Amino acid sequence: MTRITRVEVHEFGFDAVNLGRAAEGGSIGSLSFRKGATSRVSKYAVRIETADGCRGEYVTHWVASPSALGQTLMLAPLLLGRHAEQREGIWDDLKREARQFDHMGHGPIDIALWDWTGKQLGCSVATLLGAHRERLPAYASTYHGDRSGGLDSPEAFGEFALQCRQMGYRAFKVHGWHDGDRHEEAANVLKVREMVGDSMTLMLDPACELRTFADALHVGRACDEAGYFWYEDPFRDSGVSAFAHKKLREMIRTPILQTEHVRGIEPKADFLMAGGTDFLRSDPEYDMGITGAMKIHHLAEAFGVDVEVHACGPAHRHVMAATRNSNYYEVALVGPDCPNAVPPVYACGYSDQLDCIGSDGCVSVPTGPGLGVIYDWDFIVRNRTRLEVFEVK
Repeated sequence: MTRITRVEVHEFGFDAVNLGRAAEGGSIGSLSFRKGATSRVSKYAVRIETADGCRGEYVTHWVASPSALGQTLMLAPLLLGRHAEQREGIWDDLKREARQFDHMGHGPIDIALWDWTGKQLGCSVATLLGAHRERLPAYASTYHGDRSGGLDSPEAFGEFALQCRQMGYRAFKVHGWHDGDRHEEAANVLKVREMVGDSMTLMLDPACELRTFADALHVGRACDEAGYFWYEDPFRDSGVSAFAHKKLREMIRTPILQTEHVRGIEPKADFLMAGGTDFLRSDPEYDMGITGAMKIHHLAEAFGVDVEVHACGPAHRHVMAATRNSNYYEVALVGPDCPNAVPPVYACGYSDQLDCIGSDGCVSVPTGPGLGVIYDWDFIVRNRTRLEVFEVK
């Protein structure tokens, strides 16, 4: 067994061009196209070192809010002196420690431990998980609509979908406008289908912007008419009411995809058993790491339902590679003439930008040791705004 002797948490920033705030708030989800704008985006990296010098690393893609960082800093000292191989025990203890919070700072730590294990054993995380897929079907997941010349109309969404189809994407997910206008959203749903015909699988994610159940029902019936593959987080309950989504399921035909905002295996099991969703959601960053995500994937398999991995990143690819009942990898967020605002920290060619797919519409699973990516630590250190170090004295 190998004891953990040092944990580092590096907060850093980078500029995302042609992206501005389309709604109040500081998350990636509030960004959309704004020509000439530059938004400063903050992320953080976790590095775990053991007595033998082996290191596990992870750089966050979506989990990077001050709240998540605070939880990571709260949990990191509890790793010192623990055996790095004992991920399950560590996971269980950190889960309890964060029981009063939303667990969003737990995932990066667990992912870094999986990276450590792969490097220690000289194999990829996918191999550790028993993965059977080397390429993953992907969908283009758009930024929210804007009013500034990007995704600013149903026609613009349709044209972007056709652009993605030409690149090789077989599936496309719409995030509509922050206004939550049910008539505008329903018209967008129908227009995109009209423009792409039957050439693409389409999904809709209002991201909880629709104001009422009636709004969600109105847009859901448009999804029915247009034959959408799933309808995700429709309205302002914030995606957590099993009762409301069960009622919605009973009134529309389009499958519901919920539990992105429900943390961990037990609440997701409750939500599923209450009839609140057709698909489950998992995310290694949101759901307490690769350890937590795989528990959710096994839960979904036990109930005979599919589980869709939220967002993108190397950890997400490894988890999906080991999962039979997962349909699409989410390349999120993308739009015309603006980047995916994930950190540009890869020195190995890894990418989650719009052009990361092959002509087959798939992304590859990294094969190197651990997560299979090489981080540009010079970039992280050069752009670092905070460093916290915890070590055995």
